[in-house]
Amino acid sequence: MAFQHKQLADGGWVKLSFFEQMANVGSEIERTISWKNKNNPDYSRQAFFRGLELIDLTISDVKNQSRLREITKTREALVDYFIYDNEYHSNNKQWQNYFNYFLWKVRGS
Repeated sequence: MAFQHKQLADGGWVKLSFFEQMANVGSEIERTISWKNKNNPDYSRQAFFRGLELIDLTISDVKNQSRLREITKTREALVDYFIYDNEYHSNNKQWQNYFNYFLWKVRGS
């Protein structure tokens, strides 16, 4: 598999805390939303898939085993919102609020 975040995939990701990992996922989701709002679907899609790559690295990190349910549900809901029919009825603001928590946690620690 060709990773966009090669250094992170090569072991750098596991050195980050769960909160740092999720804040980084959130950065890509923020870019996804920003490019979507700027009417640039190609850049939005690229940012989204980078975000999925990071969330998949988070899922595969053994230290996050106790959080697998939350992480996999988050991934499922992100795909539902950005790719499919938004059956969970989420919106940009909810995603921004969700990921801002992790950013706040990282900056506050």
